[in-house]
This record gives sequence, C-alpha cells and structure tokens, in this order.
Amino acid sequence: MSVPEPATGAAELGPRARLWPSMAAVYRAQLSRARVARIPLLFVATFQSVGIMIMMRGVVDTRGEAQSVVAGSSVVVVAYVALNLLAQYFGQLRAGGGLDHYATLPVPPAAVVLGAAGAYASFTVPGTLVTAVFGCALFGLPLGNLWILVAVIPLAGAALAGLGAACGLLAPRPELATLLGQLGMSAALLLGVLPPDRMPELVRLARDLLPSTYGVEAYARTFGAHPHWAFVAGDLGVCAGVGVVSLAVATWAYRRAAVR
Repeated sequence: MSVPEPATGAAELGPRARLWPSMAAVYRAQLSRARVARIPLLFVATFQSVGIMIMMRGVVDTRGEAQSVVAGSSVVVVAYVALNLLAQYFGQLRAGGGLDHYATLPVPPAAVVLGAAGAYASFTVPGTLVTAVFGCALFGLPLGNLWILVAVIPLAGAALAGLGAACGLLAPRPELATLLGQLGMSAALLLGVLPPDRMPELVRLARDLLPSTYGVEAYARTFGAHPHWAFVAGDLGVCAGVGVVSLAVATWAYRRAAVR
C-alpha cells in the first residue's frame, strides 16, 4: 500500500462572497418570505394615507397646503414600511436568535442590511403610487411630474430603512424596537403631512431634522408650473446622503449585534 504524502501547504479557501450578488440573494429571500403578508401590509399603509388625505380635504385652504398634504401622505407609506416594520423585523430577529443564522452565511454584513432594507422599501411602491394618484385627483393637482417618485421612493426609503434597521438592531428589547419604529412613523406622519406654514418654529426645526421631510419637499416642489429642479435635486441629495449614513450605521449595528 502506498503511503500518502504529507501536505505541503495549507488548503486554499474559496473566494470571498461579493457584496452585490449576496445582497441580491438576501433581497430575493426577503421578498419570498414576506410574499404572504405583502397584500395586507400594502392595504394598511395605503388605506392609512388615503384616509389622512380625505380628512385633510376639508382643512387645507390653499394650493400650497394641498401639495404638502399629498406629498406627505405619499411618503408616509414609505415611512410605515421602511421605518416602522423594518425596526420591528430586526428587533424580533435579534431577540429570536435569527441573527445567528445570518452570521453563519458567507455574506457580508452590509448585504444583509441592504437586502432586507431594499425588500421592505420595494413593498411601498404600489401603495405610494396609488396614494399619489388618488391625492392628485382629490385635490386637483397635476400628474405630469409623477415620475419624480422613481427617485423619491428609493432615496427616502433608503434613509428611513437605515434608521429603522438601526433602531431594531440597537434596541435591547423587541418591544423597545417596536416603540421606536412607531414613534418614528408618527413623526413622519405629523411632520410630513401637516402644512409647514401652520407649524411653530420649534416644530419646523424638528421637521428639518427628519430625513423623510426632504423627500416630501422634493415631491411637493414638482406640482408647480415651473418647478425649481435645482432645489428638487438638493432635497433628493440630502435623502441620499442620510441614506448612506443611516445604512452604514445599521451595518455597524448588525455587526455589533451578531457577535454578541
């Protein structure tokens, strides 16, 4: 019998998983997991925003206020899913040991956060479009620049999803994560839908600190006859910057929670 030769070197490891393919795999997995709950989720988020616009129909007096109501109600759909539900999801995932499953997968931590955030933000697209079209018809606003939602939804969704994921991962208890998500959605609801001209100065300052406000402003500016596209691009740029920072914080929070 031949004697096996001793190994001359250490075995080579497989190539490291890349970010974008890993993120796409997590994204598809999240879509498949939430497929059953997608229709009730979209119905609740859309019904809430449509109901707000119907109630505000008899309150607003000017065209500018109507623009704020329609734009704010449309972005509230994004806040309900990307901020509130994502905070609850990561809070329950951390409490139930689900992070241990993701930690064993050969995927970068950023892929888990970005994939889950992208999946939850995708749920908001139909509801946001329905809310925007209904609001424009209700208040007599033009539909010509509805295409701006193609930029508003992902950028505002990224900023809010990053905050929601960070709240869920940093909260010590799932109940606290749910509370933080509810408070964030309530802030987006009250500060985003109500016309800013009727707010006190201190409340306006708090409104400027909310990232969804800039998505609301970007959409509301497009209702005018001659929109200032430079201001629209600036508002979207703020959403993009906050989205990068918030998703980076959520990735750090995921690493911190996964090693505990």
